[in-house]
Amino acid sequence: MADIQAKKLLGDASKVSLPCFYKNVGGSKAAKQVLVIDGRGHLLGRLAAIVAKQVLLGRKVVVVRCEGINISGNFYRNKLKYLAFLRKRMNTNPSRGPYHFRAPSRIFWRTVRGMLPHKTKRGQAALDRLKVFDGIPPPYDKRKRMVVPAALKVVRLKPTRKFAFLGRLAHEVGWKYQAVTATLEEKRKGKAKIHYEKKKLVMVSKGVGSTACSSY
Repeated sequence: MADIQAKKLLGDASKVSLPCFYKNVGGSKAAKQVLVIDGRGHLLGRLAAIVAKQVLLGRKVVVVRCEGINISGNFYRNKLKYLAFLRKRMNTNPSRGPYHFRAPSRIFWRTVRGMLPHKTKRGQAALDRLKVFDGIPPPYDKRKRMVVPAALKVVRLKPTRKFAFLGRLAHEVGWKYQAVTATLEEKRKGKAKIHYEKKKLVMVSKGVGSTACSSY
């Protein structure tokens, strides 16, 4: 059943050269694996819908770099929508809810929660299988990260259409850690670059790089 659903979502994903999410979907082995998805460049609603289905099917999903998720539509319009959402509260006792998250990871988490029967045991168990992060913290910085072709902005949105970044939206409605996250990401990228350069030297010394080049 999971294989059929994955094929329906796949479309032309086989032509995408990036690490593909659907290659790890289906089968009992896939159910045991933790799927790490890089949220950067994905559309909020489409990614949330696919993640919601996968956690309901029993997969453990981790979404990193939630600040890089895109929302279709003009930034200012999306900001007005979120500010209107912030005004919705219980008049007699606002501490009873609804609760409005400011961090991009929590905004994405709540979007997924809205697509799950989260008040049932099944929905609660599914939501427990989802982890979301701003940036890429350890140990996921050393894990292979997937993309979801059916949710990518470059695939689903026309080039002329306006879009907004979830990180910027969160920052303008009260998220205080945009600069901290950006600093940590710069450090991570610097370490990753050094590691990759070392890896290339090892591959060349073993003759892997020259063999790969000669095949083209």
